[in-house]
Amino acid sequence: MSTEGQTGHPPVHRRALLRAAVVVPAAGAVATGLDTGAASAAGDAGAAGGRFDAESPRFALAVLPDTQYLFDADSADPAPLRATFHYLAAERAAANIAFMTHLGDVTEHGTEDEIGLAADTFRVLHGRVPYSVLAGNHDIRSSTDDQRGDSAYLAAFGPDRYRAMPTFGGASPDGYNSYHVLRAGGRRWLVLALDWRVSDKGLAWAQGVLDAHRTLPAVLTTHDIAWADDDGEARLSDHGQRLWDRLIKGNDQIFLALGGHYWPPGRTVLTNDAGNDVHVHITNYQDRYYGGAGMIRTYGFDLVRKVIDVETFSPWFLARDPEQRSPLAAETVELTGPADRFTLPVDFDARFAGFAPVTPPAPRPARSVMPRGTLAYWRFDGSGTDAAGTPGAAVADGTVVRDLTGNGNDLTVRRLHSSGPDALTWSADHHRGQPAHASLRFDGGKSPDRGADLTTAARAALNSEKFLKGYTIETFVRLPEPFEGDHSWMGILSWEGRNAEAGKTTGWSPLEPTCSLNLSPERFLQFVVYPHRQDADPTSWSHAVPVGRWMHIAVVNDGRRTVMYVDGSRIARNPAQASTGIATLGKPFVLGGTQFDGAFGQGFYGWIGDTRIVGRPLPVQEFLTPSD
Repeated sequence: MSTEGQTGHPPVHRRALLRAAVVVPAAGAVATGLDTGAASAAGDAGAAGGRFDAESPRFALAVLPDTQYLFDADSADPAPLRATFHYLAAERAAANIAFMTHLGDVTEHGTEDEIGLAADTFRVLHGRVPYSVLAGNHDIRSSTDDQRGDSAYLAAFGPDRYRAMPTFGGASPDGYNSYHVLRAGGRRWLVLALDWRVSDKGLAWAQGVLDAHRTLPAVLTTHDIAWADDDGEARLSDHGQRLWDRLIKGNDQIFLALGGHYWPPGRTVLTNDAGNDVHVHITNYQDRYYGGAGMIRTYGFDLVRKVIDVETFSPWFLARDPEQRSPLAAETVELTGPADRFTLPVDFDARFAGFAPVTPPAPRPARSVMPRGTLAYWRFDGSGTDAAGTPGAAVADGTVVRDLTGNGNDLTVRRLHSSGPDALTWSADHHRGQPAHASLRFDGGKSPDRGADLTTAARAALNSEKFLKGYTIETFVRLPEPFEGDHSWMGILSWEGRNAEAGKTTGWSPLEPTCSLNLSPERFLQFVVYPHRQDADPTSWSHAVPVGRWMHIAVVNDGRRTVMYVDGSRIARNPAQASTGIATLGKPFVLGGTQFDGAFGQGFYGWIGDTRIVGRPLPVQEFLTPSD
């Protein structure tokens, strides 16, 4: 890098302990083709590091800044960089590393010897983790832009180096700019690697790449984009301002722009023409001990938590016995200052909505979600009801919600304890994976007891079904946020009656019903069943379930034991007790409440969506949300 415009650096922070596998899931990369071959976007296997999981919502982008002091004439030492590359290859599967990008100034003088040694060092990574490299000012002997022509750098790090990589999309005609497309986090991402001085032709090429991949979120990498003072607040450099004005601000796809060249590290957030955030970061550690010691930065993308976790460390120092590290190595093994270790909150769906809007799944017809053995299926989108469901309108007492299987297990609405109209209303709110795009909003509670429920008729077949071959009971539930009031032990669904009437003697109370799904004071789901054959009450307990978010609940019994799933994930507290069938008493099935001693107290508080009962155990892939 050029030393012009340099400033001091912030103090180094120490940390006594650092786990070896420090790489966090990081950013995804990208692919598409203006040039001849469109790149493969499939996940690939690292020869030594295991298979990268392209569908996992957590993955990492590794960023390597200026390594020039490790390739400096006769004082060159590639050992730190080799250690970094070995680390990335070895940890690829464990850390789910999607891609590595170098930010330029690979070498100090750009001589054939320096470039040759660097190119040889990069072979450690080749074929194991896909990567991009771009030219910094020290890698070329000319201060001109990317139209400079041939160079030792271009011969070693030009397009021919990347053609075998499945992520490689193409290069500009001059060879100094390239792009990669890769699949990570279940989607494709674009990485632009731009020369340290992009010409007008280079900018036009980059715009063409973006235009050809209009729905891909893009990470822009270059050598010179921003600088920072000791406060870590980044500011665009002259070249960075040109990139911002000519390319970045007008292309909403670019959400992250990374550069080296200057130190100290820094970051800022700019607002583009679409009104969205663009994160601009400087990453450079050549001023640190041992020329930065092959310092790597990982951008850990977590699409579930909606964050990017950033960490900075030296695998070369990390691999050493802590007792054998020199004082300076101990100081440099990991950097934890605010410019080196931080978390960026990013609502990815919202941020990318302008160019890659998330298309919600279309409603699925009832017939497509009634597999063999379906005994009852109810939905609240107006299909099968005897009243139109206008969102927000009260669901009148006596309203019938038809059992769409045709088995006659229709549900009839009733208010509890003289509750008012608001105790049950129609709603358009629904789980993303739910077949019907509608639900019922229950406003039950205590002090006084209030609510509403839906029950089967006195002679419905479901009332006496014994489920001796097993069963699957599914429903969609959302708890309000904030979750106000006392709703402990409220019921979600149940069968009426007392288990003592079925001859059961070993349960918590002879007065509770033979089967119910409830919510504990800690917001744990409780599924308690009194089996038809055993005198027992095997009970499944979930974790504390969230508020303000839809969840899918499934209870599966295979004729031997019962297992609960939340959002397709098997919970821990499933009993091993034998459990065959349900000791139903010929009394109604209820949605929205649970009796005790034959009477209802509070009703359910929240939303309930599609509910289905199947007379056999279903595998997870056949749940109502097979894609979730």
